[in-house]
Amino acid sequence: MTCKEYIAMVASDLYRYRGNRKLRSFASCYFHIPGFRYSFFMRTARYLRSKGIFFMPMYIVARLFLDHYMFKYGISIPYNTEIGPGLYIGHFGGIVVNCEAKIGCNCNINHGVTIGATYGGKHPGNPVIMDNVYLGPGSKIIGGITLGNNVAVGANCVVTKPVPNSGVIVGIPGEIVSSKGSSEYVVNTVDCSGSQLNKSIPSDFNG
Repeated sequence: MTCKEYIAMVASDLYRYRGNRKLRSFASCYFHIPGFRYSFFMRTARYLRSKGIFFMPMYIVARLFLDHYMFKYGISIPYNTEIGPGLYIGHFGGIVVNCEAKIGCNCNINHGVTIGATYGGKHPGNPVIMDNVYLGPGSKIIGGITLGNNVAVGANCVVTKPVPNSGVIVGIPGEIVSSKGSSEYVVNTVDCSGSQLNKSIPSDFNG
């Protein structure tokens, strides 16, 4: 990751909260929004880890901050998780993400969300979450499934099977109830054209 890419990642996260990329907004979000503060150190640790041994002391400091906020805010998203630009953590607490999950751009993660793996059953593996996805409070995304672009997952929903583009899924187990998508919930979006996940979207999610 280059310095330019790192700055772009942080700026894209900031835009989701404030609708701009101003330094004043950065300071406000950093000091007042736990979710942004966590994602800032998550992005920073990932960037510094990629720069080699010369940056190792700064990487260690960033990891210490990240671990501190993990326990303080109850957010467990490893720094090496593949997450696209525009991450929005609406409320902190009880958020757990497997480091091998893949998350696209403009993802909304609320409190109580779990994104985890299964090692057996019909869909073993880790979730792939595409772009512009809303994950409601308490929702669980489990196993080697794909949530397509613009999907909305309802509060406390347990998702164990793939969801096509623009699907709205609710309940335990999750069932698709409409195709209205997430546009009402995912706002201040950033450009997803550079998202690596979009380049590998399964053919059955193109419709």
